[in-house]
Amino acid sequence: MTPLQEQLVALGAVFEAAVLADKIARTGQVSEASMSCMLGSLLVRDPKSTLDVYGGDDLNLRDGYRALISSLERNPAALQREPLRYSLALIGLERQLDKRDDMLQMMGSRLDQIQQQVEHFGLVHDNVIAACGGLYQDTISTFRQRIQVHGDMRFLQQPNNAAKIRSLLLAGIRSARLWRQLGGHRWQLVFSRGKLLKELYELMRT
Repeated sequence: MTPLQEQLVALGAVFEAAVLADKIARTGQVSEASMSCMLGSLLVRDPKSTLDVYGGDDLNLRDGYRALISSLERNPAALQREPLRYSLALIGLERQLDKRDDMLQMMGSRLDQIQQQVEHFGLVHDNVIAACGGLYQDTISTFRQRIQVHGDMRFLQQPNNAAKIRSLLLAGIRSARLWRQLGGHRWQLVFSRGKLLKELYELMRT
């Protein structure tokens, strides 16, 4: 993979987390494979490649790619407004998190505990999702800038759905961090749209 494609995998995963959070908020449903891919990405500490973070391939990131493509094409008919809003907010929140060494350390030790829960219960068990959601609440949710998730109150008010949404947003932050570490910048979304779209179309074909 080229460095730009690696960046797009990570950025696609930010959008994937946002798409899934939006799906739960509106329908209360999300596929276990997609959820598993995102939760798993939180626990990969020493990946050999960017794809390793997401289970070795990008099959579960395709909805994220589509949402990213719709944002870059600027086609009002196809634009997924809420996922775009959540994704940009996640990128902004990750920049704030980067200045908080204390919080990063706490997240690291809490993720170690979550890893032990995963070994005991499995990745998409309610206890693991609740622990990831709780970690988001104790860290990212304390920033002044908050992500307001819109959807159907019947689904949003269910504690398990709320925990799923928070854990997906946490995974989105992890991917935003990876994107930046790989050299991603917000200005690319404005000034390099054509180049990004060309590579994204290529990724969608493979």
